[in-house]
Parts: sequence; structure tokens; C-alpha cells
Amino acid sequence: MAALVHHPAFSSLFLYPSSAKYWHCCIEGGPRRLAARTKPRNSVISRTQAGGVIMAFASANDNGKESGFQKGERLYLGMDFGTSGARYALIDKQGTIHSEAKREYPRFMVTLLSSPEMDILKTFLKREESVDWARSWRETLFSLLNDVPVHVRSLVASISIDGTSATTMIVDRWMSILRLFTCPSGLYLFILILDNSSTGEPLWRPFLYNESCPDALPMVKAIAPENHTVCSETSTLCKLVSWWNIEDSNKESALLLHQADWLLWLLHGKLGVSDYNNALKVGYDPELEAYPPWLISQPYSQLLPCVTAPGTSIGYLKEEISKQFGFPNDCSVCTGTTDSIAAFLAARATQPGKAVTSLGSTLAIKLLSTNRIEDARFGVYSHRLDDKWLVGGASNTGGAVLKQLFTDEQLEKLSEQINPMQASPLDYYPLKAVGERFPVADPKMVPRLHPRPESDVEFLHGMLESIARIEGKAYSLLKDLGATQVEEVFTAGGGAKNEKWTKIRERVLGLPVSSATQTEAAYGAALLALKGAQPNMS
Repeated sequence: MAALVHHPAFSSLFLYPSSAKYWHCCIEGGPRRLAARTKPRNSVISRTQAGGVIMAFASANDNGKESGFQKGERLYLGMDFGTSGARYALIDKQGTIHSEAKREYPRFMVTLLSSPEMDILKTFLKREESVDWARSWRETLFSLLNDVPVHVRSLVASISIDGTSATTMIVDRWMSILRLFTCPSGLYLFILILDNSSTGEPLWRPFLYNESCPDALPMVKAIAPENHTVCSETSTLCKLVSWWNIEDSNKESALLLHQADWLLWLLHGKLGVSDYNNALKVGYDPELEAYPPWLISQPYSQLLPCVTAPGTSIGYLKEEISKQFGFPNDCSVCTGTTDSIAAFLAARATQPGKAVTSLGSTLAIKLLSTNRIEDARFGVYSHRLDDKWLVGGASNTGGAVLKQLFTDEQLEKLSEQINPMQASPLDYYPLKAVGERFPVADPKMVPRLHPRPESDVEFLHGMLESIARIEGKAYSLLKDLGATQVEEVFTAGGGAKNEKWTKIRERVLGLPVSSATQTEAAYGAALLALKGAQPNMS
């Protein structure tokens, strides 16, 4: 099928090794715990540009000179590509942020023309046009590079990127060239020639992180172990199988990449490299450091990328990009991770028993454990972090339910009147809609928001305490499944700002609870860039 997007094709070195040892290479050691905290910065830019809204922040000494830096000091650039936009963070080796900015994704629409192949895609998408996400992400990537202050670009030693988990791309492994020949008879003949050089051009529009492929789930369950992470309609493997069953013409030249892999490829030019955090949902086993036999035996396994540890230096920034933006020739590009893992890294919860609860629209928890836990019934799975495991799960309760019942102003004023040391007798299970998965696996669970007292303060108190109880049950379930006992909880998300709720959670959990100093995934990606630069620094 013809590609649905157009972008300048970068020349690249195809990296798709046949030697088995390259399929599961990794580096020793891990990210160092950084002692310094972020210094206050002045907001210096707030403007709208073509391609999205940009908000940039730089050090107060942003006067166009490389002042404030010691001789030989280097900086590390991390970029986060989230669900609605992207941002970067530029840090030094102590972890101090020197510059950061964010952009919304520009919207480029693709109209699907009428043809047998496009008719299949229209049926699959259930619409006549689609957002050109690949183009949006690429435009945003280079916009963010351009947003890095000019006077610090020459100091950037390494770059890493995180992307949304299970956002999947099927790209062209080889360059297809359509050439026109004139026959002796005077007729024109078009011949498709396959070149050895790689393009990375999408063969299919990207499968987004939350996209379900129910058609592929029975086939995945038939080959994968019971309760495996891939046994979910939104898993990367289900998306690969779904594409494989639809597509006929490009199977030989196709290659699977994750969102972060593809964006990093645009920078380093070595096609076919991923990390074991992103590769988890396609079936990669980070404990064995290999794809399992049940996956390798499938015909579509030829699309799977090489896998390395997050924060592994892949190669240098491409020469044309270095020259265009003014980055140094020795700037290395490192494998990335998922956005949720990067956000955890940002909190610097580096010891087993440390956990991060994200109180956003939903309640998501991640616990650093010495043991690996997998249970698809509860949506619990483990990402590898060097020699430890990051165990995670997400409940459908959280801030979205509170926003349905209270305004931001009401939440603030009512919270001030709550006595967090007094337990609420109200027992709710706040859900925005029917269904819960973690810590209770019940797709038919209905929200429990009654009885409602006359006092709004009592009602909110009961809601906050009930969500805290659900959080406690979640950590108890992880322990029951074999994870390390939680000892301390850092909080991210909007709920971290509610001090009364924090005190309620401390009482309910019986644990120290505090707000994470850094919560942005871009900061965690910058720490991966720092990790990847360590061998170069020595």
C-alpha cells in the first residue's frame, strides 16, 4: 500500500543485525541518583507559532552568551511525546534544568482517496480522513530542537526521547523507487525498484496508544501464555497482528517501530532499534533479554526491531541535523522509553519499595520492586529498570470523577475545611463510568457515590478518603502478587497539590507521602540521555 504521509526522506544506515546477540543487547549499570534540585527559572517566552503553542523557559542568564557554564560542562536533552503534545527538558549532570519548552501537535489531515486499498483503510478507520500523526510528530520534533536556546546547543552531549506506550508504526525497511522507462515501441513503462537504503517511511498510518484491535486478540491469546501483557486489545502485538491480517503487498519490506523509536531514527539514522520498555507490549521478554520462542515462530516476527536497554547510545546525531541546528558533532542519540516510565524516572524513586502514585484523571501507581509481576486480569505488568522491576497498574477512579462533581474552585475551598486526621465513615467507589480493572477486576462494576450527605465538605471528604482506600488496596494487591512491600510514596499529577488529600492518604496508607519534585516525563528522558552519555564522558 502506498504510504499515507509525505515527509523528506533522510538518508540512513540500516541497522537490522542478523546475529542473535544483537537482538537482546543491553548495557550494565543504571541511571545515577542526582543530588542537585532544579533551580528557579524565569519564564521568558510565551507565544504562538505555526505548528502549535509553545511555552519556553530558560535560565535567567539567557543573554545569547554561554555564560554561567564551566569550561567543558555538557548538557543533556530529553524530549517527551505525550498524548496531546510534546516538551523538552535540558539538564546538566547535577540534574538542574537549564531550559524547557512545550508544543501542541499541529493537525495535518489526510483525505483517503477511493481505491480498493484505501477502501479497506476507510472501513478500518470508519471515516473518510485521518490525522497525519507521523507528520505532526516529525514537525514537532524539529520545532522543539529549534526551540532549544542557540547559545546552549553546542553544549548538548546527548539526546533521548520517550513516547506513548503501544503507539505503533509500520514503516518501510527498504527504499522503493518508481522509475519511468521509455520502451522501443514508444510506450511508457513504470518499474518499481527496491533499493538497499532504508527510508523509515510509514507504510500505514500509526496505531495510537489507546487504539483497540479486538479482531487480533483471539489470535494473540492462542499463542501467548495466559495473562500475558500482550493479551490486551490495545497491545502492540495485537496491532501488529491486525495490520498483518489486512496488508498484503508490503509484508516483505515492513518493519515495526514504536513512536519513540521512529522519532529517534529521524535523529540518528539507524533503522530498526528499540528499547525493552517500549518493546514489552509486543512480547519482548526483558528478563530473558530476548523475544520468546512463541513469538519468534510467527511469520510476522520478521518485522520486530532490535532491542537494547533504555539510555543506550545508538550513534551520533546525523551530520545534516547537527549543522542545521548547531549541535556538536559528538552529540549522541540514546534509546528512549515510554512516557510513564520517563515520568517515574523523573521522580527519582530509585530504591525498591519506593512508589509513585499519579493522581490525574485516573489513579495510576508504579512501584519499584526486586520481583517481576505480570497479571493481565488486573492490567498489572512490569517494566525492567536495569536490575529492578517497575510494577504498575491503573484504576479508573481518580480526578475525572471529582471534576464531574466539583469545580476547581469548589475543590480548593471545600478541601480547606476538611480535617484530614479524622476518618470519614462514607464508603464510596468513585468511577466515571461502569467498569474497573485494578485493584478489582470487574468490567461490570458500577460507580458507588451514595449516600450523599447534605454537607459538601463531608461528601468531598468521603470521596478523597475512598480514593485513598482504593490506592491502599492497589498497593496491597501488588504485595499479594509478589511485589516488594511499598515503603514510601511520591505523588505526581494534579492531586499532588491538595495538601489535605496528601495527609488523608498518609493516614490511610500508613506511609510517608510527598509530592515528587520533578514529574515531567521530559525530565526523565533527559536523565536517560545523561545515562547514555556516561561512557562518552569517560
